Amino acid sequence: MKALRLERWKSDPVLTEVPEPRPGPGQAVVRVGAAGACHSDLHLMREFGPGVLPWGPPFTLGHENAGWVHELGPGVTGVEVGQPVAVYGAWGCGTCARCRLGIESYCENRAGAPAPGGGCGLGVDGGMAELVLVPDVRHLIPLPDGLDPILAAPLTDAALTPYHAIRRSWSKLHPGATAVVIGIGGLGHLAVQILRATTAARVIAVDTRNEALELASRAGADHCLLAGPDAASTIRELTDDRGADAVFDCVASERTVALGAAVGRVMGDLTLIGLGGGAVPVRFAAVPHELSVQTTYWGSRSELEEVLDLAARGRLHAEVTTFALDDALEAYRLLEAGEITGRAVIVPGRHG
Repeated sequence: MKALRLERWKSDPVLTEVPEPRPGPGQAVVRVGAAGACHSDLHLMREFGPGVLPWGPPFTLGHENAGWVHELGPGVTGVEVGQPVAVYGAWGCGTCARCRLGIESYCENRAGAPAPGGGCGLGVDGGMAELVLVPDVRHLIPLPDGLDPILAAPLTDAALTPYHAIRRSWSKLHPGATAVVIGIGGLGHLAVQILRATTAARVIAVDTRNEALELASRAGADHCLLAGPDAASTIRELTDDRGADAVFDCVASERTVALGAAVGRVMGDLTLIGLGGGAVPVRFAAVPHELSVQTTYWGSRSELEEVLDLAARGRLHAEVTTFALDDALEAYRLLEAGEITGRAVIVPGRHG
């Protein structure tokens, strides 16, 4: 079968032929209906090198996946061949305290995980192929009725990651509160929708591109601001100089992190979701008092179930541009050039 594989660090992936996977005991093979192309894949291609992560190439890309159960290994119960499923991509050991809670992205027994701190498409073969091997059926989440795999696939990261971040700040996002989302790309446009669906906060969206702000407006943002020298003062004005109760930075570059720190409210939250490498100087008076600064990584299986439920009920919708597997390299080129609005999604069953 065809698969898009990262063969070595700091290189473009290659489309090549690989053997079809077969499931062992407790495992499943999923026929991939769709696989999201994520900006973090570009970090793997362009920035990471040997020793940065505890795993490395070669492996098939694709950590946002949905499709249909194709084949089951011996002893599997609870799922059926042909059933539509989303794949929870964070694969931990399955037995530590965090994994037992379903938060496998924070597995504490890294030696027991398939790829420590990684998972499907991150050190282990992912879904940019016709079939993907899932090492344990606990990673399969049944799709709610009517939710197409093309729309479900990007939700497994691009929605799950901001959902987890926003959920942590729910207690601060009461009526009268303000949330800021920086970077209205694949994650950011879903973060705006999650805020609208699950909180009463006013939502301010910030981006460098007018088309991204138009997407934010369609997603339900109350205010859409171009990034620039006036963005911080404008947010301060909109909040009567109090600042934002929660800032969700889906870029996390030096510039966006500085903006987040400048507009955070005393006792607020600043969550760095993106992988832009920005840092927050934490010292007295450098950030608002008791501004909590945190990073997050993916979310839990139960949170993914909640995300899929929101989508099935029409409260969450990924804006997608689809590509055939043969055109996956072009999808990444457009993503790197900033020419994708929303999420690029690879559809392995599509041709040309």
